[in-house]
Amino acid sequence: MTRDRVSNVCFHGIGAQHRELDPGEDAYWADTHQFLTILDEVATWPSTQISFDDSNESDVLIALPALLERRMTAQFFLVAGRLGSPTFLSAEHVREMAAKGMGIGSHGMSHRPWLGMTSSSRQAELIDARRLLEDIVGSPVVEAACPMGLYDRRLLGDLRRLGYQRVYTSDRAAARRDNWLQPRYSVRREDTPESMRAEVLKRPSVGRLVQQSAKGLVKQLR
Repeated sequence: MTRDRVSNVCFHGIGAQHRELDPGEDAYWADTHQFLTILDEVATWPSTQISFDDSNESDVLIALPALLERRMTAQFFLVAGRLGSPTFLSAEHVREMAAKGMGIGSHGMSHRPWLGMTSSSRQAELIDARRLLEDIVGSPVVEAACPMGLYDRRLLGDLRRLGYQRVYTSDRAAARRDNWLQPRYSVRREDTPESMRAEVLKRPSVGRLVQQSAKGLVKQLR
C-alpha cells in the first residue's frame, strides 16, 4: 500500500449479545476472540485506522482495554440518543475513552439512515447529536460516520456545510489519507485475520479499482 493510502477497519458489537439486535446487525457482531485476533492482525499493518460504531457497551468493556494494552488508538462513532441506555455506553464511559486518547465522532442521534430526512430529523441527527457529544467531551466533534454506510450528494453537501472535517462510509475500499470522504471495511461475523488480510491488503485489480470508483461516484451524484 502506498504512503498516501490508508485502510479504515470498523468494528461494531463485540462479545456476548445482551440485547435484541436490529435487523442485519448480527452480521457485524464479532465474538471476543475474533475481535482480538483481528485487532492483533490489523496492528501489524503499515497504514490502518480503526473505528467503532453504534455506542455498544462493549466499546468500553472489551475494546478500550484491548486498545490500551496494545498502545493503539481508535475513533468511536457514537449514537448520541443511545447513551445511558442499558447495554450501551454512558456519558461517563465516553469521557473515559476521550481522556485515554480515543477519538469521538458522531453516528447520529437514533441510528437511522441519513437519507431522505425531514428538517427536524436532519436537525436531530446532524446537529443536536453532535452538540450532545461535544457537551460530554468538552471539545469539538468534527468527524461523522454515515449510519448503515448510506449517503448521497445531498447528505454530503449538508455535512460539508455543517463543518464536518471528515466523513466515513462503509464502501470497502482503501482510502486516500487526506480525502474528506473515507471508505471503511466493516468487520463481519465470518471474518478472520486471514480473510481481512486477503481483502484489505491485496492490491486490487484495475477492474476492481474502476468498479469501486464508479460505485462511490454513483452514490455521490444521486
